[in-house]
Amino acid sequence: MADAYHEAVDDTAGTDLDAAVPPPAPGAEQYAALALANTAIALPGGQFVDLLGSPSAATGWLADRGLAPIDAGLREMCASLVRSLREQVRVLLAARSCSEPAPQSALNAVNDALSKAPTAELLHWDPARGLYRTASHPITQIVEHALATLAANAADLLTGPDAERIAACGSAPCTRFFLRNGRRQWCSVRCGDRARAARAYARRSQHEPA
Repeated sequence: MADAYHEAVDDTAGTDLDAAVPPPAPGAEQYAALALANTAIALPGGQFVDLLGSPSAATGWLADRGLAPIDAGLREMCASLVRSLREQVRVLLAARSCSEPAPQSALNAVNDALSKAPTAELLHWDPARGLYRTASHPITQIVEHALATLAANAADLLTGPDAERIAACGSAPCTRFFLRNGRRQWCSVRCGDRARAARAYARRSQHEPA
């Protein structure tokens, strides 16, 4: 997985990725959909890490959650489908955290993923073979099953008892989501420390002479 993660780095050349990526946000280990939403990581200094940024990275991330075999051999088209679902889940989490209406386009995308889970071999006709049944391509089955599972998990989170706890991290530039406990405003100790340091600096600056 270390190699897959390093392939996912966009703008962190020369950066220790293990040190750059924060620990899982509260709730991410309970809800795979929350972990999915947090695979796009904004870091200080304009840096960005995408844990699904390549086919091997996406394969590794899915494999870690039992959603694909590690040797699935996903292609870029498959990885882009996972990233696309991630963006729609993020839209729904953002809307829920702000108590705003859920955009219909995001709802449609999640519902589409839910409806594509392979359940049976379909019936086909071929002049040479006649009627026959076959499943879709194995890789397609893997991806559609993973997307359906993640979409169902997102739906469970957004409609279940933990929905009221969904929050966006309050420490810029972080864009991760987490499940709030009490009055917690940040997804990690690191983000909390950064936010407190920024507030302290702003207070000092207000009292410094011009």
